Amino acid sequence: MDWMASIQGLIGGVLIGLAAVWLMASLGRIAGISGIVSGLLLDRPQGDSAWRVAFVAGLVSGPLLLALTGSGLGNVVGQPGAVVGEPVAGVTTMLIAGLLVGIGTGIGSGCTSGHGVCGLARLSPRSLAATLTFMTAAIVTVFVVRHVGG
Repeated sequence: MDWMASIQGLIGGVLIGLAAVWLMASLGRIAGISGIVSGLLLDRPQGDSAWRVAFVAGLVSGPLLLALTGSGLGNVVGQPGAVVGEPVAGVTTMLIAGLLVGIGTGIGSGCTSGHGVCGLARLSPRSLAATLTFMTAAIVTVFVVRHVGG
């Protein structure tokens, strides 16, 4: 077992939890990425976009800063230059997958961060049902892709 990767994952999870608590305590908002982004791009309420822009900028800039420092922090693969989640499909497949994820978050009224992190922490039955649904779908998808589809 790679203890460094486990410790980095633990620290990342704690930081995500603290960010979700801070957002709820300071603004009364749920740290659901799909809701934050759709509110920024689609709803555009007056005076409600500064925190959304800051949230999305932080989400994008954190990994970019780690990659630019070249320190290896955050690289749980254990090989210099390797990337977790390196694309294995073409751009078209990734665009279709992203579109399906977006449609799914719209149908499910939220995403993994909103339901899985924040909703479960609030003991929301709706979030429990949503989390069980998308985790089951993810497990079945991985099984089918790896063992059935070859």
